[in-house]
Amino acid sequence: MHSLLLSLATTPTPLPTPTLREGISEDQVTPGLLGFIMTAFFVVATALLIVDMVRRIRRVRYRAQVEEERLAAAAAADVDAADAQDGLDGRNGFDGGTRQAAPGTNGEGPAAGGAPRE
Repeated sequence: MHSLLLSLATTPTPLPTPTLREGISEDQVTPGLLGFIMTAFFVVATALLIVDMVRRIRRVRYRAQVEEERLAAAAAADVDAADAQDGLDGRNGFDGGTRQAAPGTNGEGPAAGGAPRE
């Protein structure tokens, strides 16, 4: 093993040839102007697609946020309407069965003769 490493270390490596092989021109091994233009086109197209994707994702998030706020506002309005309805029912002597009206209010109870109004 030691002799193998010694032989690899002492063996000179061939130098690369400074010219191309016969029959090959420099235009055949370099991308040239057309290659540069195509690469630039793909880079610009990819950048524009990424910008458009980010814009669309941001728009979807914004619409979802607005929809959540709208639903929360509608739920709050429903709660306010239910509270207002409970308040109206409470003045009439009925609030869903949780409380009874005080005697003498709205002409009901013993102070008004005990007979409910109809």
